[in-house]
Amino acid sequence: MPNDIKDFPAEVVNRSFSVPVLVDFWAEWCAPCKALGPVLERLSVKANGRWILAKVNTEIMQDVAVQYKISSIPNVKLFVDGNIVGEFVGALPEYQIERWLEQVLPSKFRKEVEKAADLLARGGTEEGKNLLEEILKSEPENQQARVLLASALIFSEPEKAIVFVTDISDARYLELAESIRVFGRLFLLLSHPDQLPEKQTKQQYLKAIEDLHSQRFESALEKFIDVIRNERYYNDDGSRKACVAIFKFLGEEHETTLKYRRDFGSALY
Repeated sequence: MPNDIKDFPAEVVNRSFSVPVLVDFWAEWCAPCKALGPVLERLSVKANGRWILAKVNTEIMQDVAVQYKISSIPNVKLFVDGNIVGEFVGALPEYQIERWLEQVLPSKFRKEVEKAADLLARGGTEEGKNLLEEILKSEPENQQARVLLASALIFSEPEKAIVFVTDISDARYLELAESIRVFGRLFLLLSHPDQLPEKQTKQQYLKAIEDLHSQRFESALEKFIDVIRNERYYNDDGSRKACVAIFKFLGEEHETTLKYRRDFGSALY
């Protein structure tokens, strides 16, 4: 059984920069705490170093309990890079804790994924893609890496990109994954324009997709917004979906998003 820690900043906050630290806030008088403790200890052994367990007796370390607003115990918090990234209260069954850990534990490749994201943002597309592909060889379920790689591939290999985002479930990456899927469906139409309805707006719609494929986002938005004004529901409301996907792909604070959000809104209403 792990001993209670004595130096919270050193043993939890600072330590969490090198390995995730699962903190069990407990007290001697708390029966559920005594039930949960052995479960966490078993899981920490099974984790084999992926995370470590730290126990905090709230009766002894009252200042820490106050600092982290511990009002009910047992209370479990996961610290990563000095921050709380997940928590739960109460003595959950072991299988629920394992499921929770799968959702909140960061990848052991998180630093490499951050480096790849930075490379892509700075235009180092090939280097970023290569790094992400290496990560996914070791950790194919890494959803952040999959979405980042898909975002780097979508304009050159859309069919391959779509495969990487088919079953994304992490809420943090859902919007970007959906944008990539929308882009992929649009790009396939460039090879199969016969699938589009033969209407007056068809050519404008295809030109908008061509602009998007060439990453001329402003020109694409202008054309999609023009289609919305003239024939809002062309291709199953495709222009509205395309605009939303572009905004989510670029980010809500991107200058292009900010520039065209108002025109988009006025075209809709």
